[in-house]
Amino acid sequence: MHKNDTSLISVWDIPLSLVLLTRLPVPRLPEKFFTRQAEATWAFPLVGLAVGLLANAAAWVALALNLPAPVSAIFLIAVLVLTTGAMHEDGLADTADGLWGGFTAERRLEIMKDSHIGTYGVLALIFSQTLRIMLVTTLLASSGFSTILAACITSRAVLPFLMATLPNARTSGLSHSVGPPRAGTVALGLGLAVLCVALLMGAAAALPMLAVGLAIGFFAQIAKSKIGGQTGDILGASQQLAELAFLTVAVAAL
Repeated sequence: MHKNDTSLISVWDIPLSLVLLTRLPVPRLPEKFFTRQAEATWAFPLVGLAVGLLANAAAWVALALNLPAPVSAIFLIAVLVLTTGAMHEDGLADTADGLWGGFTAERRLEIMKDSHIGTYGVLALIFSQTLRIMLVTTLLASSGFSTILAACITSRAVLPFLMATLPNARTSGLSHSVGPPRAGTVALGLGLAVLCVALLMGAAAALPMLAVGLAIGFFAQIAKSKIGGQTGDILGASQQLAELAFLTVAVAAL
């Protein structure tokens, strides 16, 4: 593959996306494949499928061992956190600290880059993970494995969209180095997510996906207003917010 390969799809995009978004044991890829990081984002929904299947399997085993639904939900979420290296949760905490802990865009970005966690970040994690456990518990009690899987897929499909539509708030960092994906890449990823979720949930997926669109659109405007665009932390926070929006509306529809 030429270092300037701009084809829409490559067979290496899936393992590359796994490297970018997870800590799963993927064979070491040659450096030349990392030039496709932006183009590979169409496969992000497949990453959600992979980690979602592993998490669902953990919860299924826990339930089969007669563990209660809340305990099984914690096992499920623990697998999601471990397989992704908690990068999305870390992004949520840093985003909460930065967006609401500073009074200028420069100061907010500085706070987000700080490895220490502040009050806003702690509270964001407490609230979000408590809600996450409660929602997953409710779905496990009603055998809603497909809904959980759909949330994992959808919440990762929004990332390339934000990368393409929001400017980089920094002139350095991983998000800046990857660059924005092309419109065709974004469309392919969203289409793949819609197809997968429709197969999993049918028409019942419409409202949760609409909720994700509204939540991410609102959050994107906040990020643009406060720091001028997106960063890796903003993308991580977006995944968490999208997942929570999907699960919340899905549970409400029960």
